[in-house]
Amino acid sequence: MDQLVGDIGYLNFIWVLCLLVFVHELGHYAVARWCGVRVETFSIGFGKELCGWTDSHGTRWKISLLPLGGYVKMFGEHSMPADLEGGPVEMTAAEKEVSFSHKSLGRRAAVVAAGPFANFLFAIVVLAGVFMTVGQPTPGDFVTGGIGGVVEDSAAGEAGFQAGDRILSIDGTPVGGFGDLQQAVVESDGQELRFEIERDGAVSFLTAAPREVMIPAEDGSEVKTYRLGVHGPAPIYVTSSVFEAVTKATTEIWRMITLTLESVGEMITGDRGTEELGGPVRIVQLSNDFAQMGALALLHFAVLLSVNLGLINLFPVPMLDGGHLLFYAIEGIRGKAMGEKAQEYGLRIGLALIVGLMVFVTVNDFIHLPL
Repeated sequence: MDQLVGDIGYLNFIWVLCLLVFVHELGHYAVARWCGVRVETFSIGFGKELCGWTDSHGTRWKISLLPLGGYVKMFGEHSMPADLEGGPVEMTAAEKEVSFSHKSLGRRAAVVAAGPFANFLFAIVVLAGVFMTVGQPTPGDFVTGGIGGVVEDSAAGEAGFQAGDRILSIDGTPVGGFGDLQQAVVESDGQELRFEIERDGAVSFLTAAPREVMIPAEDGSEVKTYRLGVHGPAPIYVTSSVFEAVTKATTEIWRMITLTLESVGEMITGDRGTEELGGPVRIVQLSNDFAQMGALALLHFAVLLSVNLGLINLFPVPMLDGGHLLFYAIEGIRGKAMGEKAQEYGLRIGLALIVGLMVFVTVNDFIHLPL
């Protein structure tokens, strides 16, 4: 059974990753075509081609052996055409017209930036679709939803609380949400409280004394608080109009981006540990965990992964899209492209950084995950 669960997790990881890679590369492809660049290859995966076809524009669409990324190869992107002896051949006017390297600086930057921004756009579209159809979860209240459940051997359990009970008031004070209950319980100092509840249309009263518990504080110590032993009401899903859904989705994606950047900054300064960094092993495990929670949860995971894929690719590291954009920024300032040697050394450094990071996060997975 464990092997089956692991296989399912791996398959979830593969199809989610392939989908997000396709979206990313489609961004590069679409803007390249819009800018008049001839695209020679669109590949999902690396290595040996498993299957593929060539479209009417001469682009080879293919699926390759190693599904850990993808690429779009554009004409004139890296090297000049060569003759039979391997010597450089001057491009014709027609070839220059469709060559990536002969496009303006702005168009080349747009093609490179299109991949990450396609991931952001995908995340917004998917999240907006969820908000329009399923709805956005908002905290439930005790008037419309009732408590979500009762903890066994708790003060609430002994007092006779049941899932679905609607708490109307505590010691005569009306209760509108879970926060009101939490505040009353914490401030009770363990004294008995009188709850007015509604169950199956009938109103009755229950009494319970919240129990003292110790919880960990941020500084590592423990602090005293009180617990009644009930779960909050189930969230209420509220659907939105198209405009509201897109606005809310955009706001949520921006929040994900800023939180991620803040976390990275805290790791760099040492204010946050690196145990949260995850590699392929953790992503496989997470994809399986989310899949077990249902299709909607897996969809939310795909949104989160898409945002991270787009953001990581914008980091100014050679070999990534952000590294190419950095080269273009330098070209814009200097008025000419960086020398081939400088770019080559930059790409080597970028490759070393990426390989080193992959090794680190993979080792981190095995150290911190309960495998």
